[in-house]
Amino acid sequence: MDELIDVRADEGFDVAGLTDWMSRQSDIPAGSPEVHQFAGGKANLTYLLTFPDASELVLRRPPLGPVATSAHDMRREFGVLSKLWQSFEKAPRALAYSSDLSIIGSPFFLMERRDGVVVRGAVPDIFGSGTDIEANRKLSRVVIDTLAEFHAVDPAECGLGELGYPDGFLQRQVDGWRERWQKARHEDNRIADEVGQWLSDNLPESIQTTLLHNDWRLDNMAVAVDNPGICVAVYDWDMATRGDPLADLGTLMGSWFDPGEAPEGLGMMPTTSPGWLDRSDAVARYTEKSGRDPESVDWYLVFGSWKLAVILQQIYIRWRRGQTQDDRFEALGAGARRLFELAAERRN
Repeated sequence: MDELIDVRADEGFDVAGLTDWMSRQSDIPAGSPEVHQFAGGKANLTYLLTFPDASELVLRRPPLGPVATSAHDMRREFGVLSKLWQSFEKAPRALAYSSDLSIIGSPFFLMERRDGVVVRGAVPDIFGSGTDIEANRKLSRVVIDTLAEFHAVDPAECGLGELGYPDGFLQRQVDGWRERWQKARHEDNRIADEVGQWLSDNLPESIQTTLLHNDWRLDNMAVAVDNPGICVAVYDWDMATRGDPLADLGTLMGSWFDPGEAPEGLGMMPTTSPGWLDRSDAVARYTEKSGRDPESVDWYLVFGSWKLAVILQQIYIRWRRGQTQDDRFEALGAGARRLFELAAERRN
């Protein structure tokens, strides 16, 4: 039930070439599909393919313009989703992948369509427009509970026991995101630099390894149409790996804004709606559901906030450099600056 639009002018591709490629794959419906674009999301591009027999698939490809080599990785996302569904039913099954740039101009993969409601910055009308306290409470709980459920998956059981490199994971994360910040910056930002150094100087000791999503948020999930407390799908697995599970918690808490914290226009989840768990209660619920005690949660919160700022800056710089014409991204530069400040404020 996410909003579908006509394909944006600069984000189209050769449907005839795609159809020809699909005709040579197994388990793909026949015929030329009708193509629409999912309007939400600010990074990877996602399209709905509707075939003549009314069956549907979803196509995923990277965003336009240069991207970080370890992000927007379609091969990784396909590899994860072609296996994870066996142990985690909320992961859509991926069906086919291609790295041949002659088909649509970038690597891409196809996966099954999951019907559900994607909740972004505001609670939709179907769940009470933010006034239904019980619906709001369910939404805040489902994103935490599903994360704990995902972290309980045994990677070896679904063929992902060799995914990524858990040793030294946090140090590589901090180093990698600091490098991305340098490549995406367009002006000096002393606070961003200082927090990046602080994260490196204060690395906690990872005590456990699990599967990681690496971009866990409510708007990367879909919930049931008739119950906001039931997750039916989790999306955006292009950065999935194995490592410290509290990194996922920190990513989520980075945009779990308590009242007065959210950058203007960038409330990524409706976290101040009545009935929504505040951040401390959300962390406590993760502790309860996972059996994992996040003693150093403050470091992960700072990291999640700072990483999100870098992500916004990466999207903004593509717009600033003319690599995308999507004017939604113009405001993200100011949002990144505010998040860098918030990351600094969250240090204890």
